[in-house]
Amino acid sequence: MLFTLAAIIGILWLIGMLTSATFGGLLHLLLIVAVVLVLVRLFSRPRAV
Repeated sequence: MLFTLAAIIGILWLIGMLTSATFGGLLHLLLIVAVVLVLVRLFSRPRAV
């Protein structure tokens, strides 16, 4: 679920960059949120005992 949310945010950011939207700050904020969500997902996986 978390990875899906990060992927959606990343895709929205990419679409925004391709369409040259004027919301540059918001788009970069979405990218940062997507990267943080992916990193949280990677580091919060249960570890084998």
